[in-house]
Amino acid sequence: MSIKLAILGILSWKPSTGYDIKKIMEESSFMYWSGNNNQIYKSLVQLLDEGFVTNEVLHHDSSPTRKIYTITDAGHAELKEWVNSDPLPPENKNSFLTQLAWADLLNPAELNQLLTRYENEISLQVLLQQEKKRRGLLAPKRSPRETFLWEAIHDNIISTYKNEWQWIQTIRKQLDAQPFSEEANQMKYQVCESGGSRYIDCQFAQPPLATEQDALDLIAACIENDTNLLLLQAAALSDDFFNLRTGAAGAILQKFVNYHVKAAAVLPEQLERKGKFKEMVLEANKGSQFRVFATDAEAIAWLLGSNRSER
Repeated sequence: MSIKLAILGILSWKPSTGYDIKKIMEESSFMYWSGNNNQIYKSLVQLLDEGFVTNEVLHHDSSPTRKIYTITDAGHAELKEWVNSDPLPPENKNSFLTQLAWADLLNPAELNQLLTRYENEISLQVLLQQEKKRRGLLAPKRSPRETFLWEAIHDNIISTYKNEWQWIQTIRKQLDAQPFSEEANQMKYQVCESGGSRYIDCQFAQPPLATEQDALDLIAACIENDTNLLLLQAAALSDDFFNLRTGAAGAILQKFVNYHVKAAAVLPEQLERKGKFKEMVLEANKGSQFRVFATDAEAIAWLLGSNRSER
């Protein structure tokens, strides 16, 4: 797709400066360009020469001069002709696939780390795209049909990343079946629903949760099941989690914060009062991201209550 056509599309929405166009394209998840500002301004000059746009220089005493570009009737006709042309199949030039093509050079641990880094990036993109759709800032919304189409585009992008995440899980399972693969960790969790809200109940983990990767595995489970609510049972947590000197609890909880996951832990009183962990619990229970409770009912009520209050 020519960048000039993307620019015409933006100008058909609203007159804009070159800077405005650059910001829209930077924030868009589907309008690809090189990132070179000169490419935009060079294209605007070409569109001006071709009669597809006009410009007007606005002078302000208190602010810099602005050059506003507006699409012409000829520009509208050019844009419509392209929109109505035969669509091209999506490109599949993914640099990770090239990395994976030669990943047999890596040992099992290195390959697992490569997949994990990619998996984390994909998980982050799912969250980012969902947030973009929720905010709905970059959309003309000039008609119900246009609003629907832009929402469908965001759904397509989110679905693409989710499918990529599922594909990574498939690769992991198939690699685990290979004789050189290390034994996979086991994590038992249940997807629960109550009052129209969904949460993950992590009941057991072997080995118990102790690392940032364990946190990322739970975050991935949340993303897969379209929730950011997590219930942690005591049986799933390692001794290191309760020993603040190890830093395990801090590292795990920070990951939850980074990915906007709300977590509640159900702990027996003897665990909750363990050493300096009690001080952390008292501090955590003042916040909105992580709290500790004595019963499932209390923990679930807090999780679901805090989720509804944000809607």
